Amino acid sequence: MKKALLSAACLGTITVFGQKNDSLNAQRVEEVVMTASRKKENIKEVPSSITIVGEKQIQSQLTVNSDITSILQYTVPSLGTNSGQTSNTGQTLRGRQVLVLIDGIPQSTPLRNGARDLRVIDPSAIERVEVIKGASSIYGNGADGGIINYITKGNKTNKNISGISQIGFTGQRSGGTLGVRASQLLSGKINKFDYTLSLAYERTGYMKDANKVYLSPTYSTAKMDNYNGMLKLGYDINENQRVEASYIGYSSRSDLNLGLNTGVYGVRPTIGEGQGKSLETTPQGTPRNHNIRLSYDNKNLFTGTALNVNLYYQDFKTVYGYSDTFFNGGQSNVLSKKAGARFNLDTQLWNTQNSQAEIIYGTDILNDETVQKLEDGRFWTPNMNMTNIAPFLLAKIDLFKKLTIKGGLRYENIKVNVDDFNTLSVIKNNGTFTPSIPVAGGKLNYNALVGNIGLRYNIEPYINLFGSFSQAYSINELGRILRTSTSETIKNLETKPIIVNNYELGATGQVSSWMNYELTSYVSTSKLGATFVQSADRALTIKRAPEIIYGVEGFLHFTPVKWLQFGGSYSWMEGITSPDDNGNYSAKINNSRISAPKVLAYLQVKPIPEVFVGVDMLHSFQQNRFEPGANKQYTYGEGFVPDYTVFNLKLGSEINKNWKLSIGIENFFNKLYQPSIAWWSARDSEFVNATGTRGTLILEYKF
Repeated sequence: MKKALLSAACLGTITVFGQKNDSLNAQRVEEVVMTASRKKENIKEVPSSITIVGEKQIQSQLTVNSDITSILQYTVPSLGTNSGQTSNTGQTLRGRQVLVLIDGIPQSTPLRNGARDLRVIDPSAIERVEVIKGASSIYGNGADGGIINYITKGNKTNKNISGISQIGFTGQRSGGTLGVRASQLLSGKINKFDYTLSLAYERTGYMKDANKVYLSPTYSTAKMDNYNGMLKLGYDINENQRVEASYIGYSSRSDLNLGLNTGVYGVRPTIGEGQGKSLETTPQGTPRNHNIRLSYDNKNLFTGTALNVNLYYQDFKTVYGYSDTFFNGGQSNVLSKKAGARFNLDTQLWNTQNSQAEIIYGTDILNDETVQKLEDGRFWTPNMNMTNIAPFLLAKIDLFKKLTIKGGLRYENIKVNVDDFNTLSVIKNNGTFTPSIPVAGGKLNYNALVGNIGLRYNIEPYINLFGSFSQAYSINELGRILRTSTSETIKNLETKPIIVNNYELGATGQVSSWMNYELTSYVSTSKLGATFVQSADRALTIKRAPEIIYGVEGFLHFTPVKWLQFGGSYSWMEGITSPDDNGNYSAKINNSRISAPKVLAYLQVKPIPEVFVGVDMLHSFQQNRFEPGANKQYTYGEGFVPDYTVFNLKLGSEINKNWKLSIGIENFFNKLYQPSIAWWSARDSEFVNATGTRGTLILEYKF
């Protein structure tokens, strides 16, 4: 039986939703593997819900849209719908912020969450995506709602060289929308060395809605150059020892030359117009995201003990559009550098025919230096330098090949050094400016013991029960709290961490040779959450208050015959909060975090082995959780969200064993609608239309 690679501190059962363009059937679901750099595990030993987006599923979705935020919204049930822009604001996981990783390297910037952490890699370099749903502390700061880990491609062959070449074109039924993308993957093995080289480039055209009108230039993905390069080198020292080094670089910059025509919320969308107009001095996007990793594995350090060491470095910069909300205006950015090390030991305690036990222990070290500045050099947040040292210990017992018990502890020890700074003078709603004030920095210390425990009982193939409790510990949005300071010292600010308790119960199983399912319910609580709310002058501030989020999700997958697959998923959540610590949860968490219920459905038909036809459907339900104010206007995050349904079509033909042609059509029926964020944000400038019908053609050569 194949094994599943699973994060040692994560407790999860693996779900593969909608394996498009694949021969996977219900009998083979248990063979899916997952990598989270900690520990190999059998899928039947995992006691909570995890979604795996496989390589063929990624490729199938890439045929329709290469934006990874779009790929994830169609494949992860409890993830919020995307905005169609460079920002992933509102795309929360189970109502909380998610920690994004590439091969275990943190990409998110929780010290100043800029909502640009999902679009940090080209999908052509991804082998699969692991989505750990629910609070997790295994990778440290920022995983309140879970973890999204992009696992990059590696060598799978003994050939000296093999590869995949792709060239594609995108466009809409209107002039100027033509785009092009190309990617090249090379991999091979020479004696004890193996390598993987991945290169990708994409140039997008203008983006237009169903009425052929330019979409808003704010955070637009139009007229953008996207570059991605990856080099991975490995060496097998012997049968027990291996070293691997990798570099991944990503850059995304827009030279869109449209002016902004601001609309009216709920009446007329904000659009782009007048080519040649732009106030920006720096192309918006993510000009750099460099990731370097060095790993060492020893399967037999000493009797019964394996060692894994990972060293990494990340250098990230993202740039936003021009804003006149502060004195003299300008463009802001988020700069973040991370350096870290993970030391992981795995010791087998016993291993008999009917039972086994092991402990996993080690230490994670992370240094995260993050700041938000304007492009002209002015500081919007101070420099924040965080050091996190976290030892952990986990235990796992398997009994009678049916019962798995897992539990662990992790001690978070976090220190943040904050520089002195001056707040920016920001314009108020009435046209006046807040005065700039000097704020004295200092040192902030945080520490806590967090844990997890889970149990899974495999009764019969058609019914496996699991339950788990897990915690997350994060210092989230410290930068936004500091940049709006009205105090002259950080010691007077509310900067306490977010500790999330996540409870989960579920069932999964294979009812027959052609049907499998999963149903999960969850509750997550925090004594002090963090939510964007709108102040009296319409500025966004952070509300810290007790929270409870609860929800359900489930999926069904059918393969009645080899040439037919279909299925779907449903997710629903609700979130409530208390205005104070009195325990009376009388308010709702706003829609910026609590996504509308979502249904995903898919159908794939292979009338002959060389041809496939696929249809994806996304339905986002109506969300009417708040009443407008006395002025009949909604406040930020509370806007009424109407429902919408979108269909995508995919066609593919394997010309021969080397050549393949794929065609994808996004928004097949050219539906005119607005993404959810356009409604719940309740702002004129953010009331935008979604992209109209857009086609993609990809020609692939494999050797």
